[in-house]
Amino acid sequence: MDLHDRLDPVLATAREHATDVDQRGRFPDEAVQALRDSGLMGLTLPPEVGGLGGGPQELVDVLGEIAGACGSTAMITLMHFAAVAPLSQAPPTGMPDLLADLASGRTLGTLAFSEKGSRSHFWSPVSQPEEVDGRLHVVANKSWVTSAGYADVYVSSAKTPDGTGVDLYALAAGTPGVSIDQPWSGMGFRGNASSPMTYDVDLDDSIRLGDVGAGTDLMLGVVLPWFNLGNAAVSLGLSRAAVDAAIRHTTGARLQHLDQTLSALPTIRAQLARMSIELAAASAYLDRAAGKVASPEEDTPLFVLGSKAASNDAALRITDTAMRVCGGAAFSQHLSIDRYFRDARAGHVMAPTADALYEFYGRAITGRPLFDPPADAEPAKPADGEAAA
Repeated sequence: MDLHDRLDPVLATAREHATDVDQRGRFPDEAVQALRDSGLMGLTLPPEVGGLGGGPQELVDVLGEIAGACGSTAMITLMHFAAVAPLSQAPPTGMPDLLADLASGRTLGTLAFSEKGSRSHFWSPVSQPEEVDGRLHVVANKSWVTSAGYADVYVSSAKTPDGTGVDLYALAAGTPGVSIDQPWSGMGFRGNASSPMTYDVDLDDSIRLGDVGAGTDLMLGVVLPWFNLGNAAVSLGLSRAAVDAAIRHTTGARLQHLDQTLSALPTIRAQLARMSIELAAASAYLDRAAGKVASPEEDTPLFVLGSKAASNDAALRITDTAMRVCGGAAFSQHLSIDRYFRDARAGHVMAPTADALYEFYGRAITGRPLFDPPADAEPAKPADGEAAA
């Protein structure tokens, strides 16, 4: 089956319910069910477990299309793919059917990395398991968990028991001690159920991803490339929808007293041109980044960092311009440009934020480590025979 044969029913369902999802701030049940039925939830999983064997470019293409139909559905799909990435790389031993269930659509995945104590620094959880009555137990305050209460498995982070590293765990929905703190209500992606959650749960080796301490490498080396590409694709999918809506409106709406359309005004045409050119440039950069992730090269990390930041910022400018070009019609909501505008701003502040990515990019090109050592860390000791400064 062609990829678009799978995608078209999802897009049709997502479009049909997008306005209602946004206005009511409800989970897009219909679109997610269409996604489960389509086989696309296995897009990036290998055929051996029932997946479609797609790579970074397929991820970018699919998410961009879904974002143009419904941003909330696109973000839910992205977080599923982001969870699939580490699960595929290091499946938990106690869940032998998990990958097949993810591929078939029986299981919807998501990430639960960010914590109240470390906020958007998702790579630094503050929760640390302790041994209680011979069991490993952790209490964690997770923030902004997409699909909270709707996902079937949550890929979650915590410090290692000795506090020196990070572990990832796969927590099944219904695990005792997992609770949702409050309903999600946001300015953008209003239907993605991005609620804070509290964990008060037991952990064991059977649900851990990989060896003890493997979490940081999985987060930064496996999850981050796929998440950044996908988030960028969602931003540009929203941008493309905004450009298309602005062109439709300005070429259709008429100034009756002048007997011409809005697009006859040179100022309007110039703004449409700027939007279109910026979208084309950002899309080309993202496609190149997807190619770099598919076939890694020395500069691939730079493209991973730059893809989300550049696309997020482009989406802010493009959707802002669309609002201005379409004027009162955009504010009246019937063009859906206001929804693209709000959703684009939500993607910009999702961790890692665009500002953090620019800082990381700057560190990389100036030869600095991505992370400075903690302020209380002991200074490195000189090697044998090396004079101390």
